[in-house]
This record gives sequence, structure tokens and C-alpha cells, in this order.
Amino acid sequence: MKRLHLFFLASLFANSLDAQVQQKLNIDEATVFLSGAELTSRAKVNLQKGENEVLFSNVAGDVNAQSISVSVGNGVVVEAATFQNNYLATEVVSPKFKELKDSAELLTETRQQISNRITVLNEQIAILQENRKVSGNANGLSTAELMKMLDLINSKMEGILNQKSKQETLQKKMDERIVKLTKQLEEEQRRGYQPGGQILVKFYAQEATASEVVIDYVVPTAGWTPTYDIRVADVHSPAKLYYKANIYQNTGVKWNNVRLTLSTGNPNEGGQSPVINPWYLAFYVPANAPGPVVMAYRKPLVSQSAEDMQPFRGGTFQKSAESSINQYVSVDNAGINTSFDIELPYSIPSDGQQHLVAIKEYALPATYAYYAVPKLDKDAFLQAHITNWEDLNLLPGQSNIFYEGTYVGQGYIDVRNVKDTMDISLGRDKKIIVKRERDTKLRSVKTIGTNVRETFAYTITVRNTRKENINLLLEDQQPVSNDKDIQIEDKDTGGADYNETTGAMKWTLNVNANEAKKVGFGYTIKYPKGRTVGGLK
Repeated sequence: MKRLHLFFLASLFANSLDAQVQQKLNIDEATVFLSGAELTSRAKVNLQKGENEVLFSNVAGDVNAQSISVSVGNGVVVEAATFQNNYLATEVVSPKFKELKDSAELLTETRQQISNRITVLNEQIAILQENRKVSGNANGLSTAELMKMLDLINSKMEGILNQKSKQETLQKKMDERIVKLTKQLEEEQRRGYQPGGQILVKFYAQEATASEVVIDYVVPTAGWTPTYDIRVADVHSPAKLYYKANIYQNTGVKWNNVRLTLSTGNPNEGGQSPVINPWYLAFYVPANAPGPVVMAYRKPLVSQSAEDMQPFRGGTFQKSAESSINQYVSVDNAGINTSFDIELPYSIPSDGQQHLVAIKEYALPATYAYYAVPKLDKDAFLQAHITNWEDLNLLPGQSNIFYEGTYVGQGYIDVRNVKDTMDISLGRDKKIIVKRERDTKLRSVKTIGTNVRETFAYTITVRNTRKENINLLLEDQQPVSNDKDIQIEDKDTGGADYNETTGAMKWTLNVNANEAKKVGFGYTIKYPKGRTVGGLK
């Protein structure tokens, strides 16, 4: 009776599924936010007169149920839409995890076969060893027969031992590979793969009709981060900026040939504006304090972000004429957030990995100059000073820097702390030789009365071995004293732009090709005899 009851329930459940029309959605568009994404899917459905239930598959997992929007034409009414994860149709593991697991299982099976082979070889060795003992104790055998049997056993033994050695070596390699695969499996499992979902929609149609259904919803398991390539051919050319995006998604469904829109918005931040609360003052008496102390408390509002020389000219602002990606990307910054509409279709797998997508290419006006602080670093650094960058809709992000066709290194574009000019280091230029030397002839230490006077002198030489003239900002410093017993006298700044408060000295040098220029500076430090001043060099 119990079996009949279970069979009835199973049949009822199967019939309820059959009563629903099942339809696969095609993911056509994805608006990717800095955190999260809105997916747009379409499907064609045939509806009967009256109520219809359609179960849509190929839906992302972990859908924000409040964000589901279903639209349909031909006078059809959407009565309800419900999201559910499809745990029955797919395992809660990624395709990569399945691939690694299959490989690990195959290796484990092969390893077991090797282990079985070693066991058989061990049994053969044991039998041969036992036969050798029997042969050694056989009194009825002639010497020739005994030697023949021993030779046979020994030759067999050698072959079996060689086979065993090979199998054990192979088994060791298998074990190492299995350990690595197991670690990869653990790492892949930690990614938290999201299974796909389903959306059950109830329609009401006044007449039987066929119509296209558009379903939009938001998922949190996707996003993008900006990245940049900055390329400079030479100091006479504009800087080229390649705006790119690293897109990731772990939604449980693959985005196959999807039209992408990248948005600088972040729906997870919320859209509710802050409300200021009353600011009350109160007396506060600390423990064991003799009297009251007044303190003020105010709830913080919103966090705030912080906000010359004649260089080489590098062109005027323009969009890169030779670029190809620009004709496929349109920028919309009319609203609160900026969006980049990319017409080229992209396929992004649901693997949580970052996939690079090109956004825009620009040629930027830039001036170039060298910068050197030989007290801290012996090399000169080429810098690009970029203007008119405000209209490029840049976000803070990592940059890859290339100069004269060579990769220089990584930088960071922090547009929140940049004003009119964006300074980008293009790396070290070994053709600009900067040397800082102490002048030992002018170095002296004298004791006058109760004080010691130490005199220091330095010479900085800049040699330009390039074939063109350069502009260089050279920086050093004079010491600054916060102690009245330590006095800085006889300052020689060598014609530098000098800051009395910080001690900074700056020279603006124009150095011709194959020319060397020198600047010198010095100072005298006066302090009490018997004392030592730290940091002198």
C-alpha cells in the first residue's frame, strides 16, 4: 500500500511538470556593472487561450528575485514570475571542476592497475625465491640440472625486478600528478560555482497566440574592473591610451555571443541618499577623572576622496585614427553613470576568471620630461604629462606601460587624486646618466670653541647620451633642523629653486644631445662638541 502511495505521488509530480511548457532562453545582452550584471534573454512561446505556465531554463543562478522583469506582446498578461535554482538538472560544480575530477579519477584508476601489477610481480618474486630454496635442498638433482634451474630462476628474477622498478617509478609519478590535481580541485571548489536557475512564468492570453518574451534580471556574481595600456612611441608623439575591461562572471550559464554594455554604476551601493541626523553635545567624564570634559559626537556622513617646466611636445588631443575598436563602441554619459555599448559580440564562460575586452583607444596630448633624484636613485625617469584626460570617463585601475615598443612595467591611474595634468612614469632611461658625488676637497670638520662645524659639498653631473635634447627636473635637498642646538649655515643651493621649509632644491635643466651639465651645492652644520648628529651623508 505504501509503494502504491509513493508511485501515485511520483506520477502526480511528473504530470505537473508535463503540464508546464519548458522553454530555453537565449542570453542576448549583458549590462555589466562594476559589481553585478543585468542579463537580457529572449524566447518565442506559443500560448493557448487562458492561463499558461512556462518554465524558462538557461537562467543564471542566484538571481535577485526582485529584479525580474518579464515583457510580452500581443495583449498577453504576465500574472506571476518565480525564480528557482535548478539543482536537479546540474551539479553544483563548474565545468572546470568536472574536467579535473574526471582526470583525477582516470589517474586513480590507472594508478590502481599499476599497484595491482606490482602485487603480481611481488608474488612472482616470492615464488621464485621459494623455488630457489627448494632447488638448493634437492639432493636428487645432478649438479648440471641444479645449475640450469638456478640460472633459469635468476634470469626470471632479474626481468621481474626490472619490471617492478619501472612500475614503482611510474606509480610515483602518478602519485605526484594526483596530488597536484587534488590541489587544483580544492582551489576550483573554493570558487563557489553557481548552478543555473529557472524562471516559472504564468501568462494569461485572451486568444491562442505566439509571442516573443523578454526577460531581464540582475545577478551579483559578475562585474568588471578597468585596466589600461599606455604606449608612447617617442617624446615627439602623443601618448596612446588603450582602455580595457577585465570581465568576470560566475552566473552558472555561459554568455555566448552576447552584446555587452559596461556600466560604471554599482547597484550594490544602493540609491538611497543619506539623511543627516541631529548633532547632540553631551558631557563625558572619563574614569578617575577629577572633572567633566566636553566631547562632541557627530555621525559621519559620506566618505570623501582626496583630491614646471618646458617639456617636449607630444601632439594634440584626438581619437586614434588608426584604431578599429572605436567604431564598435559608443559611449553614453548623459545619465548619472557612464556606459560603454560594445557592438562586437563576446563569449564569456561562467568560470569566475577575468576575460579581457577592449573598450576604447585614444591619442592624448602629452609633454615629456625627465625626473631624477640621484640621492635616492641613480637613474633618470621619463615622465609623460597628459592633459585633457577628464572627458575620457576613466576609472581608477592598473596600467601597463610601454615606451619605444618595450614593456616598462605597471603603474596605477588614480583619477580621484589627479588635477589638470596626469603624470605617468615611462620608466628608467639608461641613456641619461646622473652621478652624485661628494666633493672631498671642500669637506671639512672644525672645532671652534664648544662647537663643531662640518662642511659638506656635492656635485651632480647629468650626461645626455641621446641624439636629441632633453628637459630634466633634478631634485635634491638641504638638511632641516628642528633642534636649536643644530644649526644649518653657509647654505649654497647652486641656483636651485629652494624651499626653506622642506629643504627641497629643484633645478630645471635643458641638456643638449651628447652634452653634460653640472650643478653643485653645499652646507655647514654647527652643533655642540661631544654630540653626534645622525643621518649625515
